[in-house]
Amino acid sequence: MNELKINWQRLVSNSETCPRCGSTEDNLEKAVSRLKESIKPLGLNLKFNKEKLSVEEFKESPLESNKIIINDKSLEYWINGTVGESECCDVCGPTDCRTVTVNGDTYEEIPPELIIKAGLIAASNMIENSSSNSCCEEKSELKVNNSCC
Repeated sequence: MNELKINWQRLVSNSETCPRCGSTEDNLEKAVSRLKESIKPLGLNLKFNKEKLSVEEFKESPLESNKIIINDKSLEYWINGTVGESECCDVCGPTDCRTVTVNGDTYEEIPPELIIKAGLIAASNMIENSSSNSCCEEKSELKVNNSCC
């Protein structure tokens, strides 16, 4: 079975994260649950991984915190979004944190609907790619014109 991979990274300092990362985590749990059920009939599994960024890593690259990566591409890639930044909280210190803007709406906490949409688009892309590959494999085996490749 093919795997849809979702990786999420966020700042963790003294076992704490900021409120927007905490809310995104809750939203990810909901989205991952719904996505797992949605993609199962397509022959896909979902692998979800959480990574902690240290304070040092966060200071070097604050926009890497609260970042969702689906099949090695950022969530923004899949939904035509852009990355911004805004003031956050004490855990993050004076550093601005990541935001996502989609269709003119800016989100500090990533809602489940955006995560699900990005995941379904990525899953659809996986199916399209595997269909075109199997088409070529079948035609090669049958020694028929490889026009689909």
